[in-house]
Amino acid sequence: MPLARYFFFVGAALLALMFISDAYLPKLPVADNTVAAADPPLIRIHSDRKWPERVVFDTSVPTIMPGPAANTVASVAAPATVADVSAKVRVREAFAQLQPPSDPTKLHPADTKKPESKPQHKRRIARSRPNPPTMLAAQQPRFGFFGNSGWW
Repeated sequence: MPLARYFFFVGAALLALMFISDAYLPKLPVADNTVAAADPPLIRIHSDRKWPERVVFDTSVPTIMPGPAANTVASVAAPATVADVSAKVRVREAFAQLQPPSDPTKLHPADTKKPESKPQHKRRIARSRPNPPTMLAAQQPRFGFFGNSGWW
């Protein structure tokens, strides 16, 4: 408790000194706020940078609408619906649209060998080693501010 007693006495002494100094020292003049609000200082900042002219949108003019698109008549006959065409006809048409390959040897390469892989090395497994022996020691008694509270 000596620490609390110290702060109590020192705090009380400082508070008493503040009251005494307030009583004996001269008061500072108080600035009148009405004068400062009526006559603010003029601060004008000029910049050397020229900004682009502002963009003005004239909304009083009606917007221009594009004309109607020209109607194009499709000269291509419409394909038959899926329900009308049988499955055999659809397959035949699909094969007819396929392009034949330019080089028939590209489809079936002659050499279809697998590349030989490198032989895998046998992995070594690390031996397990025993842990170092543990040392047990008695805990020493603490002193000072760290645990013994019998001295105060």
